[in-house]
Amino acid sequence: MTVTLRCEIFASDLDATIAFYSSVLGFDLVREDRGSASPYVALARGAVLIGAAGRPEIADRSQRRPVVGVELVLEVDDLEADRARVAAAGWPIEEDVSDRP
Repeated sequence: MTVTLRCEIFASDLDATIAFYSSVLGFDLVREDRGSASPYVALARGAVLIGAAGRPEIADRSQRRPVVGVELVLEVDDLEADRARVAAAGWPIEEDVSDRP
């Protein structure tokens, strides 16, 4: 049986989410329901699918669960090319590429 992974994120600004995942990380918008009662978009790159559901900003972040968030790791064939794409998009690179165990 083939197993795939689809991540679901919850964003207060779907336009910014689409811009980041498409312009910065090279994903394609494959589903667009921003105008529905339950706003939702899906973005794909290769076998990776990220769904984003629109949610209002939470006034009291202490009420957010989980409070620490999540890390999504994308493994790519050409790390330097992807790093260059992020830099060319003008996205700030907080920590540059480095070898890690």
